[in-house]
Amino acid sequence: MKTIWDLFLAFLRASNFAFGGGASAIPLVKREVVTKYQWLTNDEFANYLAIANSLPAPILTKLAGMIGFKVKGWLGALVAILGAILPTTLIVVALGGLILKYAQSPALEAMLKGVRPVVAVLLLQTAIEIGKDSLTHKATWLLGIAALLIMFFWPIIHPAFLVLASMLLGYILFRKKNQ
Repeated sequence: MKTIWDLFLAFLRASNFAFGGGASAIPLVKREVVTKYQWLTNDEFANYLAIANSLPAPILTKLAGMIGFKVKGWLGALVAILGAILPTTLIVVALGGLILKYAQSPALEAMLKGVRPVVAVLLLQTAIEIGKDSLTHKATWLLGIAALLIMFFWPIIHPAFLVLASMLLGYILFRKKNQ
């Protein structure tokens, strides 16, 4: 059953357990929308992630909006976005002074040092799962390897250009001939 409350809770959980920035929420969103609620398949999630990465704004709000819209239309998009941003926004507003006061504390730095490897592993796991569905042809492997080499050897090139270039190449290489 696809309920509005489920959308809110799914993005609330993904948002509030994502430590380390927007990218750290991706595996949590995937777990909610692919594994738990099955609103999307792995392949659909990879497509939504690719689209979200090609648009401006924070990744979590873009995913929430797109997935919420797919599940329950405009109301679903609004509720999913609220689930993603409302709790954190309220916490930052209510506890902003404390957060700033203890931002450099050794205890907080130690906790963040402990959580970073876990976030890295979650991102790696998600990348492997998406890679299994994405790297299906010789051309997709070549695109992936080219993007990896560009990111390592020419880091000055913004990832958005890689995403847009790969979308254009994908259109050229994989479009149906009857279009």
